Amino acid sequence: MLPNQAKNDERTQDTLSAAVIETIRDAASKLTGPKRRQFEAQVALDYLGGSARKAQTVFGWSSKTVALGLNELRTGITCVDNYSQRGRRPCEETQPHLLEDILALVQPHSQSDPKFQSPFQYTRMTAKAVRQALIEEKGWTDEQLPHANTIGVILNRHGYRSRRVQKKKPIKPVEETDAIFETVRQENAQSDQRPDSLRISIGTKAKVNVGPFSRRGHSRGACAAAAADHDFKPEHKRVPFGILDVMGGWLTILFGTSRETSDFIVDRLQHWWHDNHERYAHITQLVINLDNGPELQSWRTQFMACMVAFAEQTGLEIVLVYYPPYHSKYNPIERCWGILEMHWNGALLDSIDTACEWARSMTWKCLEPAIRVLDQVYETGVCLTKQAFKAVEKRLQRHASLPKYHVLIQPTPA
Repeated sequence: MLPNQAKNDERTQDTLSAAVIETIRDAASKLTGPKRRQFEAQVALDYLGGSARKAQTVFGWSSKTVALGLNELRTGITCVDNYSQRGRRPCEETQPHLLEDILALVQPHSQSDPKFQSPFQYTRMTAKAVRQALIEEKGWTDEQLPHANTIGVILNRHGYRSRRVQKKKPIKPVEETDAIFETVRQENAQSDQRPDSLRISIGTKAKVNVGPFSRRGHSRGACAAAAADHDFKPEHKRVPFGILDVMGGWLTILFGTSRETSDFIVDRLQHWWHDNHERYAHITQLVINLDNGPELQSWRTQFMACMVAFAEQTGLEIVLVYYPPYHSKYNPIERCWGILEMHWNGALLDSIDTACEWARSMTWKCLEPAIRVLDQVYETGVCLTKQAFKAVEKRLQRHASLPKYHVLIQPTPA
């Protein structure tokens, strides 16, 4: 550096105090692209005589950046930064045949060769396995291929992500499935629009084993909860039966000690109505969404006899709206069971009180459920004779085309 240049830089630094220089540097660091270049160029013009070299010495900026900013101010032409072209290019661009070979391996069928057999027919398709298949099936060498992690990124980018196996295929779909769903939709919509109609969803959850059993859940804590290393025979079992006010969001869970027989279900329904009939004093029609479980089918003689008795006791018009067979997951109460399972699966349900308190602390639509425990043993295999069921059948108004999936029960007029 020449002596005169050094003296000029010292004179500039004397004119601008250290605090001002630091403030200007901080302001420049908060800008990007053309705005930052133009700011640095304007500072160089105002304080440094338009010298890019002095701007580098005083403020530590790049002289090339300042020079570019000065040219932009002088010409009025702004250079546009193409950030997308920076950095390393994806492997699909640098090695175009790589993507073709990967897709040929991972796609389940080949249109060109009907005898094509996927190398992943009996092997999990992981990024490491795809990389090995490229070497064995497509003739790539280890040096030509990127790391397995990069192969995984390519697979994710093109939709081949790790996915959970979905339970979406019903075991035995019936021909009337679409018609049943349409009937369910119509009945639910009509009920939701009627001010004197209440739509509820009922159903039982799988039995809960009470004891120090692992439920394969997670909970935050200093140490993990210690469960039994074997799921031995539990001392107690509880059958959760749920009743959901679909529109209001009120959920009631009744824990029973017996099996989910027809008498068990209707008795739980009667207990629920006894506890809530004041809230629903204006209701004249009760629409019940339910699945096709064996204990509550519309051809179950004991269940239908109990439902007729329930209609007589309450004076309500009962509409049983069934979901198609093997489609119980669409019943709204099933969503509540999913929330409950996620809520308590990290806890040890080692007592009945613990199970009930965990169920009570869950929320459904920001509301805590009502919990009751009912100890009553029910006899299994109870049914009516054909002759006795004829009187019950006369009280049932079945749908013309879907008699098993839509039943109306009218109470006897007062």
